[in-house]
Amino acid sequence: MTASTIENCDDLISYLDAALALEHATIPTYLTAYYSIRSTTNSDAAHIIRVAAVEEMLHLTLVANVLNAIGGKPDLTRPGFVPSYPAYLPDGEDDFTVDLRPFSPEAVETFCKIERPGTAPSADARLVQTPDGRTPLLVSSPTAEGMRFYSIGEFYEEIIEGLEKVAAVDPKLFDGDPALQVGREYFYSGGGEMIVVTDLDSAQRALRFIAAQGEGLDSGMYDADGELAHYYRFRQLQLGRYYEVGDHPDAPSGPALSISWDDVYPVKVSPRLADYPEGSELARVARDFNTDYGAFLGLLTEAFNGRPALLQDAVCDMFRLRDGFNRLVCNPLPGSGGLHAAPTFEIPAGPGSDPQPSPGADETAEAVAR
Repeated sequence: MTASTIENCDDLISYLDAALALEHATIPTYLTAYYSIRSTTNSDAAHIIRVAAVEEMLHLTLVANVLNAIGGKPDLTRPGFVPSYPAYLPDGEDDFTVDLRPFSPEAVETFCKIERPGTAPSADARLVQTPDGRTPLLVSSPTAEGMRFYSIGEFYEEIIEGLEKVAAVDPKLFDGDPALQVGREYFYSGGGEMIVVTDLDSAQRALRFIAAQGEGLDSGMYDADGELAHYYRFRQLQLGRYYEVGDHPDAPSGPALSISWDDVYPVKVSPRLADYPEGSELARVARDFNTDYGAFLGLLTEAFNGRPALLQDAVCDMFRLRDGFNRLVCNPLPGSGGLHAAPTFEIPAGPGSDPQPSPGADETAEAVAR
């Protein structure tokens, strides 16, 4: 069996910091597809994507609870927290890119790859050599250089086993300040309950819930609350029908979904600020959006560090970000052959500063819903 890559509390903190970044990285991807849909169209698809994005916020908060429980300090404003898109995720033996792209068959295929159940064929195959030049890679080991995980599920399984290993020799592992925990009174998503983390059992339950709701690893198509895992929700968009209880994964038998791939703004895939004409109104709006998004991440950081009531304010901020999204996706981007603008998620390092590129980015340098 592959040796553990987690030996102590510091290793756990490194992994949970990586898990925070991973859970967040999917949100700009889902939001770009969601806001590219023209108003009043594709209501089925919009609802499925919106709910997934909200539940990623739940996952983000659960990871923060685990991190706080072991004495870590969640920081969503650190350089490189927001990846440079396209970024890479593992899909078994191969990697694929996660882009910011409009709602399309290609976008849905990426969503399915993000959430696809992926159990390694053996314990020794959990860790895989990172392909050269594939940066930034979102599910690499922070303690074993040059290694990445077979899947998101295997990444979380490593943390779950690491918690058990460290807790067995460190009785004070879960001595984090309980006042930093986000309880159910501060967050409600409709798709899963907040778990306050105080010990090994609650920490492992929180992480297993994240893996099950995304991939359905342990509970098949449904998570512990009886809700479809994200992967199967997105499969409905590919298969054109809703699942009914008892359906085979490849044969949903419920009502048909109404999808119109043409009722979408044709936004540029993974745009960068360098794509916007210098001094243009679109460039200003794109920079303002990135500043606002950075402020949103700062508010979440405060919420996870002793002011949990701010999470409710953060939800309001997520709704307000919609306006910046719409000011971009509704407008053509000059010189792009008819493609439209979109947020770049290049987050400034501080007030008045240039965008902070993520590791591996060589370009110039919401969230949630209606």
